[in-house]
Amino acid sequence: MYENSFPEKRYKKTLEFLKDVAPPPARILDLGVKNPFTYLMKDEGYKVDNTSGEDLDEDLTAVKNEEFDIVTAFEIFEHLLAPYNILKEIKADKLIASVPLKLWFSPAYRSKTDKWDRHYHEFESWQFDWLLEKSGWEIKKSIQWAHPVNKIGFRPILRKFTPRYYAVYAERIK
Repeated sequence: MYENSFPEKRYKKTLEFLKDVAPPPARILDLGVKNPFTYLMKDEGYKVDNTSGEDLDEDLTAVKNEEFDIVTAFEIFEHLLAPYNILKEIKADKLIASVPLKLWFSPAYRSKTDKWDRHYHEFESWQFDWLLEKSGWEIKKSIQWAHPVNKIGFRPILRKFTPRYYAVYAERIK
């Protein structure tokens, strides 16, 4: 997936946010298969288990059967048809998640070759906040950042200052 485009800025921002709200060592269930960010978290001292590629709209077992300090979901919820269901079932008390924000000047992302690499949702920050609140989470901290691309054109200029990513740290409402 990242053969030619490792997302260095996104990973750096995400790792800084993770370390700020949940310093290592913490036991993490990371929703999604192992990826380069999994190894960055492990290198920082986190104990990380990933889900194994199951359809998280259909199979919620991973978040129900294990005890973890934190569940992380970095750019996962936009791929699910119903992220509410898995958010409601998470047993951990802490959640760190990030999503791409909806860009008014760009359509939702859709790979034509990989059925898992499509965005069903691209959230506005208020929508993601509402989803978390409705599924039993209270946001304690959040950040947004732009993600410029090294291309020429109108959309690349807008990407220099339009927030593209939104990350939250939330705790389960008791």
